[in-house]
Amino acid sequence: MNKDVSDNPRTLGETVTAEIRRKLVDGELVPGQRLSEAALSESLDISRNTLREAFRVLTQEGLLKHEPNRGVFVSVPDMASIIEIYRARRFVECQALAQAYPKHPAVKRMREAVKAAQRSAEVPDWGAVGTANMVFHAAIVELADSQRLNTFYGHLSAELRLVFGLLNDAEFLHAPYIDMNAAILDHLEAGRPQDAAKALDTYLVQSERTILAAYARRGC
Repeated sequence: MNKDVSDNPRTLGETVTAEIRRKLVDGELVPGQRLSEAALSESLDISRNTLREAFRVLTQEGLLKHEPNRGVFVSVPDMASIIEIYRARRFVECQALAQAYPKHPAVKRMREAVKAAQRSAEVPDWGAVGTANMVFHAAIVELADSQRLNTFYGHLSAELRLVFGLLNDAEFLHAPYIDMNAAILDHLEAGRPQDAAKALDTYLVQSERTILAAYARRGC
């Protein structure tokens, strides 16, 4: 049965929007890529009307861009967006970590993400390392016990992954932060959330500078 036959089409639309956003976060869709309505509606088993509604929402979020007579494309981030993303990350993540309870359930997800990144680095699969890193930071936000913040950070993560995809050097971007994530987690599990937050702030400043420098070298 077509999945559009539903008593709650809004829920379906939200589900489709979340799935496309997940594809962005996981790096399955890349900056500048043109999205085919026919291919996506078929792969997701939905109507084009439902897909267009998802496109509309993601365009409002800045993740997609509609170009008249050309179609819908994955957005290409600019330097101003990168700076804004990292400002928001420092505000949200560092506060969540500084006030965290070391036994919070999200800490287990942080540990699992660290282990997943370490395993992926051994392969090596740097794209998977990047995905594990995104999971790690999403778990940090979960420490705040705020669904609004979780939703906001989900949007932010998709934008951030577009930046990573644009630079196209996953090992350079992610390798230094495997051990840094582990160190942040060690501080938290040892009952030192303030030290964890300070380490994260240093981490995010370094990450932002690295990305902006790589972005500038690319000539964007």
